[in-house]
Amino acid sequence: MMSSAFRIVVGGENLIDFVETAHDDRPPQYSANPGGSPFNLAIASARQGCSVDYITPLSNDRLGKLIAHRLIDSGVNMKGPVLDAPTSLAVVSLEGGQPSYQIYRTSTAERLITQDQLDAISQDNLWLFHIGSLALSGGVDAALWEEFFVTCHQKGVITSLDPNVRSMFIEDRSAYIKRLERMFNYADIIKLSDEDLGWLYPDMELLAAFDHLISISSKGLRVLTKGADGARACSDLARIDAPAHPVETLVDTVGAGDTFMATMLAWLVDQKVSDQHAISTLSADDLGTMMARASKAAALNCEKQGCNPPTREAVLS
Repeated sequence: MMSSAFRIVVGGENLIDFVETAHDDRPPQYSANPGGSPFNLAIASARQGCSVDYITPLSNDRLGKLIAHRLIDSGVNMKGPVLDAPTSLAVVSLEGGQPSYQIYRTSTAERLITQDQLDAISQDNLWLFHIGSLALSGGVDAALWEEFFVTCHQKGVITSLDPNVRSMFIEDRSAYIKRLERMFNYADIIKLSDEDLGWLYPDMELLAAFDHLISISSKGLRVLTKGADGARACSDLARIDAPAHPVETLVDTVGAGDTFMATMLAWLVDQKVSDQHAISTLSADDLGTMMARASKAAALNCEKQGCNPPTREAVLS
């Protein structure tokens, strides 16, 4: 386990993905898989030896216990309360071979974050706070997460953001984009995919949109992932394009982006990158080494079913 002085604190949704597995005329059958982008990142970084605190509330129902067991088994410290409210659900059904999506997050446990809880956490000696995805999509909880993110940055805590846009679940596109753009001004690290960026700025060419994001955000590390086309990484001192690591046998890409992001954070821990200034002044060599490691971890995840991030040993071998 890496030093707790470089503790990664993760907020954001946890949920169960119910994915339809039967493809015939029988009544539909579903498999239950713990998920959520920040949840996946917490697991992926812990498996690489990082000290990770997951601060989002969990449900005490059967599905919440399934989520908790996955966190514990991966070495994540559960720091959020356990509540009587139900677990959030995302249901993926197949109709005529095409997937349809429903999400159930009204008054669920992971959304019941409170100001008192976040105030208590902010009194700790934090190194890095990460947030993203559905947790920022709307509601009182999204506003609380945003405020906590800004407060962390203002206190000198490294702030990490992965929008991981889930467009089918965003009810107010304009408000959501405005929230992200406000947070860009307080984010020391932003990682997003070409799909995320294309949804945010559909009228811009991809790399122009990435330059636009850099221009409207604070100083720091900005990374654009492009799947098999590799990634672009920028600090205030350097900009590189990195190739994708080859995938030997592709199973699926679930959790690949979360694993990529988690591996970036694990690399920063390894290098003892201690503050916001050090993030913004990473060299081209630093960026290249970080991207190579993150790309390898994402590729290893793609060789397994679902989000099943590799261990530190597998990534460094």
